[in-house]
Amino acid sequence: MDLVEKQLSSELVYQGGFINVRKDRVALPDGNESSREYILHPGAVAVLAITPEGELVLERQYRYPAGREFIEIPAGKIDPDEAPEQTARRELLEETGYRAGRWTYLGTAHPCIGYSNEKISYYLAQELMLSERQLDAGEFLEVLTVPLEAAMNMALTGDICDSKSIVGLHWLAAYLGGRMRGVEI
Repeated sequence: MDLVEKQLSSELVYQGGFINVRKDRVALPDGNESSREYILHPGAVAVLAITPEGELVLERQYRYPAGREFIEIPAGKIDPDEAPEQTARRELLEETGYRAGRWTYLGTAHPCIGYSNEKISYYLAQELMLSERQLDAGEFLEVLTVPLEAAMNMALTGDICDSKSIVGLHWLAAYLGGRMRGVEI
């Protein structure tokens, strides 16, 4: 069965600083037509950074669209002409002040498939060395380190509840348990 929807027309509805919104007309597999509204996103990275003491580096920050603070893993959007692994290194240093001596690519997930093309590449950062944070202007967050098992439990109790962090913790547990392969970079 062919499930592909074919684009008939496309309109840029909104162009923002880093996201764009489009509205397309599509031909459905049964021959009918419909519209699709979606966000074009440059992509992002998420970092699971483990300190030499075995603690996971987390951040607490206010997220305006949700109107509340979240505890989450470090993450950030990919800049134009920047490779995801470069973004991971940059974001970890900017937000937390940590540099990593060892990096492992864990995989890529698509968090919002119903309305966005965003994809998040996940990296494990180990052999951490603390230096000075380099927060972007207007960026406010608190850095926390939490024992890995406690962080996993925080995802089960809802203290960590954003999908990017939950996916990252799930993949980290699978990687550390030998059930998932990573690629050293």
